[in-house]
Amino acid sequence: MAQPDSKKIFFENLSGAGKAIAVLTSGGDAQGMNAAVRAVVRMGLYVGAKVYFIHEGYQGMVDGGDNIKEASWESVSSMLQVGGTVIGSARCKEFRTHEGRLKAANNLVQYGITNLCVIGGDGSLTGANLFREEWSGLLAELVEQGLIETDAIQKYSALHIVGMVGSIDNDFCGTDMTIGTDSALHRIIEVVDAIMTTAQSHQRTFVLEVMGRHCGYLALVSALACGADWVLIPEMPPEDGWEDKMCQKLSANRAGMKRLNIIIVAEGAIDRNNMPITTDYIKNLVVKCLGFDTRVTILGHVQRGGTPSAFDRILASRMGVEAVLALLETTANTPACVVSLCGNQSVRLPLMECVQMTQEVQKAMDEKRFEEAVKLRGRSFENNLKTYKLLAHRKPESELPTSNFNVAVLNVGAPAAGMNAAVRSAVRVGISEGHKMFAVSDGFEGFYKGQIKEIKWADVGGWTGQGGSLLGTKRTLPAKHVDKIAEQMRKHNINALLIVGGFEALLSLLELLTARGKYDEFCVPMVMVPATVSNNVPGSDLSIGADTALNAITTTCDRIKQSASGTKRRVFIIETMGGYCGYLASVGGLAAGADAAYIYEEPFDIKDLQANVEHLTEKMKTSIQRGLVLRNENCNENYTTDFIYQLYSEEGKGVFDSRKNVLGHMQQGGAPSPFDRNFGTKISAKAMQWVTKKLVETFRQDEGRVFANTEDSCCLLGMRRRALVFQPVVQLKDETDFVHRIPKEQWWLKLRPLMKILAKYKTSYDVSDSGQLEHVVRNRPKESDASVAM
Repeated sequence: MAQPDSKKIFFENLSGAGKAIAVLTSGGDAQGMNAAVRAVVRMGLYVGAKVYFIHEGYQGMVDGGDNIKEASWESVSSMLQVGGTVIGSARCKEFRTHEGRLKAANNLVQYGITNLCVIGGDGSLTGANLFREEWSGLLAELVEQGLIETDAIQKYSALHIVGMVGSIDNDFCGTDMTIGTDSALHRIIEVVDAIMTTAQSHQRTFVLEVMGRHCGYLALVSALACGADWVLIPEMPPEDGWEDKMCQKLSANRAGMKRLNIIIVAEGAIDRNNMPITTDYIKNLVVKCLGFDTRVTILGHVQRGGTPSAFDRILASRMGVEAVLALLETTANTPACVVSLCGNQSVRLPLMECVQMTQEVQKAMDEKRFEEAVKLRGRSFENNLKTYKLLAHRKPESELPTSNFNVAVLNVGAPAAGMNAAVRSAVRVGISEGHKMFAVSDGFEGFYKGQIKEIKWADVGGWTGQGGSLLGTKRTLPAKHVDKIAEQMRKHNINALLIVGGFEALLSLLELLTARGKYDEFCVPMVMVPATVSNNVPGSDLSIGADTALNAITTTCDRIKQSASGTKRRVFIIETMGGYCGYLASVGGLAAGADAAYIYEEPFDIKDLQANVEHLTEKMKTSIQRGLVLRNENCNENYTTDFIYQLYSEEGKGVFDSRKNVLGHMQQGGAPSPFDRNFGTKISAKAMQWVTKKLVETFRQDEGRVFANTEDSCCLLGMRRRALVFQPVVQLKDETDFVHRIPKEQWWLKLRPLMKILAKYKTSYDVSDSGQLEHVVRNRPKESDASVAM
């Protein structure tokens, strides 16, 4: 396949020849650890280093022997989709002693290992840093004891450490998201969605306990994702008298025709006196005060199990490659670092700065400085808590501001999972800000037909977990019906528009912007929130719905590959959606472990196809049994899915056979993933707060109306690298290929070489965007939960 130009080709500058890298997983397991191990092994081998597994974590390092084994390319095949850690993990008391670390040092020196990649939590990483600091002293002791030669001190003078945080609790400061957290949220939300159906049938209250002994992230984000009635977390215990308030809330919800209540409790939930709040206590309280039929469900280790989500596979793969790059660039004076993602950006942070910040959170909680504990968790955690409070607890009418503004919400374009969460968020934030909210059915087609009605707080209850678009959505653009739409704007006195949609939503805003010259009705604040499975909207690295589609692709690819298990060698050709945008094919390929992914943005010819077939043939002869090739639906008008299938079938004769599968609209359906629910909720809440600000700024007291006709009053809210940014849509014109409906520059193209490297291709890899060592900043600007490795 044709290769993109690279500013820097890392294997020319960063050779791993002569180096030995060991990878271990320590502490509690987390889904995605295997993807990280696979990436470290394959990237290490790719740069010419020797790579070793250390089985059973630090215990294996102390015991040595068969626990330390050299890794091969094939040894990490077929592990991407496996949960837990196949190299084992164990908590090791012996490593905490000086004698234990002395044994570990001796075992590493026997293999010439001076580069360690540690995947674990803060305890595991702290242990690694102590080991690094003691390294030269440990070698001197080993020389004294005659266990190693004197020249070994010089030869293995420094131990280099790079950490990756694997923890489902997301309790490590300095990183937006730890490996395993997204998969744990998937397990929780699957259970909550299932429980909600039975709870609704019997009008029950369910109290769910989720993991998080010292961190409430899982409880908070799952509460946000399912619209729970109440959440209890260790960082922010409820005010005294919370029991009465909670019962009043549950009772009010039932009175509002809600047939169920969900209460989510972190296992480490405490009150203001640092006393534990248990699920049984809450159950007994609800039964005693309200008489509701109440059940308790403790999720336990279900949250650690199962296959990793697409997000965790991509996060772990990116971090594994970044860890190897960090080890190649490190010197004796470089501090031990953690590789992570902030927003959509790779970062490297000093390990001990992160550990100290994490310990400060616990200290703040112990000393009852709860507001500070929330701030220390980071901007993302703080935003989650604020958003939950805003959406879950409705203020009494008497406390609401009275703005007298009418705001309309509509969906435009194809349906995308997470649209309903975005609409719910917009409606509830709008009502909290004192606006009257209107829902427009069927996009601009419904708008010009007058399908507009007021929507209340309770009308959007239970919307977060529902796929598709409950408002209805159409691809109709407004230009042809602009006069009728203006009439409806006037009739309902609409003062602002919030549009949730894909590329058509962008085109619609540009048309309404043009119509301002003729119709004053469109001189109002207008904002768009990107929502499309194709992820092809300029101005945003991510769109609502893309993560759910990626999970659908990844899950299906796993099943398709498994279908060939135990049979003869087979290659699967899979067609994905996306229009001309290759995001789903490329990033889905990275998450599913594809051998190739054909996209429009990276032109290819028959020679490239032939090279791919030969590459797969060679791999099939020596190692793998199954191959996976993804093709974007519009990548090439002549090299169709049928053509590629027939080519692979013919050229692979005698070595492998081929099958094809067109995934189609299953990528658009289904319940939204936790990521899409939360991304939709938070980005839409931010958009509505911008609308309020603009309404106040553009209201003309003397005329008694809103008048906004500047470029910055018609914006798209998108995620750019590390932050959510409002961009005037007129400025996005130059960034857009309108013919093919894609942005001219797309960040994820830099991930394609990663997929090729992990599939054993020789390729260029641009390291100009790799993480640079930074310092941990309190409340660094991370506006989304993103860590958006996609």
